[in-house]
Amino acid sequence: MSSAYPHSILIVDDEPSNFEVIETLLAIDAAEETFSKQAQAYQLHYAASGAAALAALDLFQPDVILLDVMMPGMSGLEVCQRIKAMPQWQAVPIIMVTSLTSKADLARCFTAGADDFIGKPVTRLELTARVRSMLRIRQQYKALATFNASLEKTVQERTAQLQASLNRDALTQLPSRTFLLQQLDEILRAKCFSFAVVYLDCDQFKLVNSAFGHAVGNQLLLAIAERLQQLLHPSDILARLGEDEFCFLLRHVDCEADLEPFIRTVLQSFASSFMIGDCEIFMTACLGIALGNSAYQHPEEPLQDADTAMYKAKLRGKNCCQIFDCQMSVAMLARLTLETDLRRGLDNQEFVAYYQPVVDLKTETVCGFEALVRWRHPDRGMVSPDEFIPCMEETGLIVPVGIMVLHQACQQLLTWHQQGWKDLTISVNLSVRQFASPTLLIDIDRVLAETGVDPSSLKLEITESALLENADVAIDLMEQLRSRHIRISVDDFGTGYSSLSSLHRFPLNDLKIDRSFVSQMDENSRNFKIVSTIISLSDQLELTVVAEGIETRQQLDHLRQLGCTLGQGYLFYPPLSVRDIETHILTRSAYTG
Repeated sequence: MSSAYPHSILIVDDEPSNFEVIETLLAIDAAEETFSKQAQAYQLHYAASGAAALAALDLFQPDVILLDVMMPGMSGLEVCQRIKAMPQWQAVPIIMVTSLTSKADLARCFTAGADDFIGKPVTRLELTARVRSMLRIRQQYKALATFNASLEKTVQERTAQLQASLNRDALTQLPSRTFLLQQLDEILRAKCFSFAVVYLDCDQFKLVNSAFGHAVGNQLLLAIAERLQQLLHPSDILARLGEDEFCFLLRHVDCEADLEPFIRTVLQSFASSFMIGDCEIFMTACLGIALGNSAYQHPEEPLQDADTAMYKAKLRGKNCCQIFDCQMSVAMLARLTLETDLRRGLDNQEFVAYYQPVVDLKTETVCGFEALVRWRHPDRGMVSPDEFIPCMEETGLIVPVGIMVLHQACQQLLTWHQQGWKDLTISVNLSVRQFASPTLLIDIDRVLAETGVDPSSLKLEITESALLENADVAIDLMEQLRSRHIRISVDDFGTGYSSLSSLHRFPLNDLKIDRSFVSQMDENSRNFKIVSTIISLSDQLELTVVAEGIETRQQLDHLRQLGCTLGQGYLFYPPLSVRDIETHILTRSAYTG
């Protein structure tokens, strides 16, 4: 391509007259820029169809593509999708030219991969502004790609040169884990325990690699290493242990107080940003510290303890530090044991559903149940949900266990219906992880098909936080559940800071008032007024209100006074096994089905 035309623009439109309009407008822009000594010359290419555009990409090598949306044959949206599916053309900006200006139409353009759009009729001001903007993006991408390619080549060459040296990290040229362990071994052999191991891990470093690429990530690591090296005393060592993990070996440290100034300095060193090429990146780090002591026999031990302390620091948040103590190892072992037991428990079907009755507050008769997961451990007996539910959420085990409980609950409800208790309903909780599961609808359909339960007797309880995380997605999913005649309830309402007025957006049937409001609901209290407002608005929205955590007669009287329909809590019944329910509740005298 001639150097007189540094920018190649491909215009795809089935109407040649539209090309002529764009050509004229860009020619005026180029002329004005030349007059101002800021030449912005363009070489324009024309394709009359999507197929012609795809065939001409290699020939024209466009820097920007102006693509008409409405074309016969292959539409602009399909052309855009095809171009963005080609790795060599993914980074070329595409501007959709369209007379369709509704939000839904523009959303379809961006979903197809478009980078920008221009409305018809095309104006010179908008056209030139958007073309220049996309050209700047293209230039920046080319510059970054060139920069990344250069860095990758440099890193590969240095890695090849330094592979023979086990004692040096290939990227930063800092001492390696091997060298650090050798030094620790020498210290322990000399019976010198006045040292400290400070394990440093950068917070969310993977985001840098995802956003900018591994080459930029490597440059950031070099910058971090350089900054940390400035904090060393002559007898200290800084090693790189892993991708974004560093470790200090500090000598002449007798107690925790000796470390405090150094720890403050390390954390403060991350306060200022890192400039990597044109990217300004802010980072934080967490520190785990192990102090030398005579109990250490092997060099791996203090390093492992510092790593454990660092993990504990990360649980507290970014930019934190933690000094190791023996209880951390105990806690870590307990957590690993718990996770192992949970996975085994899932395989062995140790999780069972207990059911807490839901009561009509006016008659105090049972009208349904909420299914709650319980763990029948082979050695420990019944394990408290407070102990294992958080671990299930973190590991994702809540998804298969939740479906298992749903299956048990639906099967049990069908049994009760067949025994004559046809008006009973069952409520099953969906956690945030379950609600976000891509297989949720498939799993629910499978359970309904396998059990044959009437879906109109099933209520799925969704936490308020799950609704707020992505309201549009939540609404779509809830509507699909409602189309199966499943009732939807928002659980723990009031804890997620959503406004009462936003309730009308969601296709709900029921609303559960969180127990924290019920437990402190004196007549003149703020909670009483909140509950009153929730019930009043729910009535207007035709939502059934269920109060959780009713434990006293006074709470029951207040809820009745406010017109609350249903409730559950230890005032009536705790969560019960199927046997206890059938023995004490599902009798003609205790249930009015």
